[in-house]
Amino acid sequence: MDHQSMRGLQQFRNFVSIKFQLYNSLFTSLPFHRIEKTGLLLSMLLNNCEEGYKKKQSPIQVIEEFFEKHTSYTKDQDKTDLLFRFVQYVERQVVLFDALEDAAFREVNDMSGIGTLKHLESEIIQENKQDELKAKLEEFSIRLVLTAHPTQFYPGPVLGIINDLSKALSENNAAQINVYLQQLGKTPFLNKQKPTPYDEAVSLIWYLENVFYAAAGRIISFFKNQFPDAVKADNPVINMGFWPGGDRDGNPFVTAATTLQVAEGLRGSIIKCYYLDVRRLKRRLTFKGVDSILATLEKQLYNNIFIPGNRTDISKEEILSSLTSIREILIYQHNGLFLHLVDSLMNKVQVFGLHFASLDVRQESSVHNVVLEAIASKTDALPANYESLSATEKITLLLNAKSDVGSHVFEDGIVKDTLQTIKAIKEIQQYNGEAGCNRYIISQNNSTLNVIEVFGLFMLSGWTREEFNIDIVPLFETIDDLGRAGQIMQELYENKIYREHLSMQNNRQTIMLGFSDGTKDGGYLMANWSIYKAKEQLTAISAQYNIDVVFFDGRGGPPARGGGKTHKFYASMGKNISSKEIQLTIQGQTVSSNFGTIDSAQFNIEQLLNAGISNELFSEQEKTLNEEQEELIAELAAEGFASYHALKSDPAFLDYLSQVSPLKFYSETNIGSRPTKRGGSARLTLKDLRAIPFVGAWSQLKQNVTGYYGVGTALQQLDQKGKLPAIKKLYQQSLFFKTLMDNCEMAMKKCFFPLTAYLAEDPRYGDIWNRIHQEYELTQRYIFQLSGYTELMAGYPVEQLSVTMRERIVLPLTTIQQYAMSRIRALEDQLAPPVEKEIFEKLVIRSSFGIINAGRNSA
Repeated sequence: MDHQSMRGLQQFRNFVSIKFQLYNSLFTSLPFHRIEKTGLLLSMLLNNCEEGYKKKQSPIQVIEEFFEKHTSYTKDQDKTDLLFRFVQYVERQVVLFDALEDAAFREVNDMSGIGTLKHLESEIIQENKQDELKAKLEEFSIRLVLTAHPTQFYPGPVLGIINDLSKALSENNAAQINVYLQQLGKTPFLNKQKPTPYDEAVSLIWYLENVFYAAAGRIISFFKNQFPDAVKADNPVINMGFWPGGDRDGNPFVTAATTLQVAEGLRGSIIKCYYLDVRRLKRRLTFKGVDSILATLEKQLYNNIFIPGNRTDISKEEILSSLTSIREILIYQHNGLFLHLVDSLMNKVQVFGLHFASLDVRQESSVHNVVLEAIASKTDALPANYESLSATEKITLLLNAKSDVGSHVFEDGIVKDTLQTIKAIKEIQQYNGEAGCNRYIISQNNSTLNVIEVFGLFMLSGWTREEFNIDIVPLFETIDDLGRAGQIMQELYENKIYREHLSMQNNRQTIMLGFSDGTKDGGYLMANWSIYKAKEQLTAISAQYNIDVVFFDGRGGPPARGGGKTHKFYASMGKNISSKEIQLTIQGQTVSSNFGTIDSAQFNIEQLLNAGISNELFSEQEKTLNEEQEELIAELAAEGFASYHALKSDPAFLDYLSQVSPLKFYSETNIGSRPTKRGGSARLTLKDLRAIPFVGAWSQLKQNVTGYYGVGTALQQLDQKGKLPAIKKLYQQSLFFKTLMDNCEMAMKKCFFPLTAYLAEDPRYGDIWNRIHQEYELTQRYIFQLSGYTELMAGYPVEQLSVTMRERIVLPLTTIQQYAMSRIRALEDQLAPPVEKEIFEKLVIRSSFGIINAGRNSA
């Protein structure tokens, strides 16, 4: 273990582990009814779980033995009441642990170490690379796109408590800590109703205001202070994107009105941030000549926030012009006093404009065909026989379309709303600036026509080619679609009209690649490999046509959805993969766990910036992988895919997941506005099932199949061909492959098979449980051979301890959840009336919150 890891581990023990034990004991002394007894009994249940699973007991046996040994309860209601109290208690323990980790972030992580901008600065100065940095930053930037995918179980009030509690913990303010713990005890953790898309937007705007606004400001100020000429005004280096209110794929609750409401919310929030900063500036800049400019600016900002009808009264350029005038007066008349405060605000205005974050619109590809067919049948903008035309004929027609179809022609529904949304984009650009909404993402994009359909819809909605400033972003997700991506993009690049559109977009094409559905479709290795090969092919094809391709990665929290050690993937890329920008989605829990505080957000943004810049300035690596390495990973991916596909094809696979995991209760947790599956059919199919509930269900089952299944079999197959030494060499030499394996370890570390070992002999599910367990054991055995360790995640001791502690905190919850699932299955086998199952179904749902929250990147 290196010095930094040892220091971090010791700091983690001091600031998180020991403090957790200390403040956890405060819970039992809170002035609430029966809380002391609940806390004491919970510690006994935890002990029962640990001892019971060593004796191969089932969750039913563990819970029943606990009631028999430690309580005098005989009635079912008394028992379930206590289990519900345990759930509430553990939820609050998880919040305390989250808050302690947030508070200790600066102590545990080296804020000037490898991967930070401070470290990058020293390398640039040492190697004399200032000019190269300036050249890189002319175009390079990162875009973090916040999405409202339902993996965040904390409601807004609880997130606020975590934030305040973290501050109190970092200051060791015992009185405040006690008060916040009391508040926590009284605050409900569940939403009575599903949030609306606007509710989801408001939750994420909180992070923009309270975290990203300050963190991005700090980073840009650092660049401008250390390398004054490096950052250009027209490329702010950090861009924020936003999906709530714009992402309507599979979410019927997102409408054009929602999109406009969210855009207005974003604009109001950033103006409020500027207003508060100007108020602070006024307290310092009390000098002649400056005060009057500030007062005028303050009034303009105030009117835009608080006076209806004044939202056109200000622009980004006006704000910057006022601040530039103030800056010059400070330099020439007041010795530059407080100049850094003005510069800090100017940096933020350049990053966030009046849009705060760019609102992306996303829709599923088949919807556009439905809309176009409706236009053809109800108007003369398209020929009546449109539906029967070939794809080539449709493309020609749509590229030359020109009309302004009114949405009033259609009744309420998807057609009307799609047309209203396209018109709403123009309105958003008018008030929030072009960056406010200038991308249209097509999910499940599987043809050239899918892209041209969107182009045509804009042309049929009153846009002209000359003013068309929208990036049409195809999203390739399944293994087959990823394989077709190169051919589709080549056809688009060769199309004269589409090529003219790209020339107006600075010859830049953004392509989105989806890790979540890729993994669901092809398994862990094949999904990552297919995305890598697609990027390599798309980079080469785009270069042939003089197009700068930008990859937008649809990443989730866990490794199975493209999460984990994300920055290391970008650091591992050679020059055969386009790196003009780093764009990725930040989803659900990843927002709060990696970007929940200003310190953690700054640190993680810096890691991404460092990865992209260092790769260009210091890496001699032409290709990410050499030919021999590519052949090895391709062979591993093929073997892994065959293994995962065989599991998926098992007739018991979906039944096992829906009956043993809490999958079917996901939609009842009220954590997101979006349904858990596409389509309206009652029958559950893997194709329709959303990746988030799919991955999240495996996570709660503590089996995390999507994060490792097929890896062990693939390694074993190549070992039997005598290729294990070559794979070990690959692990040591390729950061790309090592990061894949590191993330696989993370998924496995969060598994706990003793929880479900009772299923090993089950007549229905025994075979599939044993199949999954054997793959886990096989994968672990080979990972140890590659890493040289005898424990999972041993190379990351701080994270290893964090995962271990979190998994121990929620062991009673996972046990209670499996106990409830077992009771439900038994009642269903007995054909018991639904009312008898209700209490256990509620217990399953309530357990989900703490289990998912404790995982931090589990869905």
